[in-house]
Amino acid sequence: MSVADQLHAALQTFIALVAILNPVGAIPIFIALTSDETPPQRLATARLAARAVAIVLLVSAFLGEYILQFFGISIAAFQVAGGMVLMLLAFNMLQAKSSRYRHTPEEAAEGMQKEDVAVVPLAIPLLAGPGTMITVIIAHHKSSSWLSSGLLVLDILAIAGVAYVALRLSGPLSRRLGVTGINISTRIFGLVLASIAVTFIANGLAALFPALTHGFAGPGA
Repeated sequence: MSVADQLHAALQTFIALVAILNPVGAIPIFIALTSDETPPQRLATARLAARAVAIVLLVSAFLGEYILQFFGISIAAFQVAGGMVLMLLAFNMLQAKSSRYRHTPEEAAEGMQKEDVAVVPLAIPLLAGPGTMITVIIAHHKSSSWLSSGLLVLDILAIAGVAYVALRLSGPLSRRLGVTGINISTRIFGLVLASIAVTFIANGLAALFPALTHGFAGPGA
């Protein structure tokens, strides 16, 4: 791949991570979980959550494929399964619903009782959930050089920064956007995510069943 192609792929990965993370949609949950914290404590929680997101995604990106190999799971099969998970997330986002695949009511209730909610449930699974992990694992598999791997690291650090900014500015953003604004943003991200999910599934099926893209060989082949 040329440098331009690698930069384009890195941009696509970043857009996918932003759509899946849906930082605006995470704001109401963050406010609820930190309702009893002072502003400095909220800032510390946002900072720790962003760091946890970066660590989880970096570990997933560079070790995830080896874990799949250990269990005998091909990347193509993982793409199909991952695309299905992303599609379920997208359907919920298009309806402006909080998906149980990211954050269940039980996790929310447990989080309300915890003194430190930065890592669980904020970072995991609300921000760095199955969708983001799937995306970085597939992106790392496609990395063909040190440059593309480095760009993936930058993508992960950038998305952690986006999460931090969204959580830090949760109060002003919530007041300005309101419920309607947050729901509109969630639906837009859901549409983008649905398109990404279709691409994942199509690429996975094409790798598993080459005849789907190349056609069946004729009698004289």
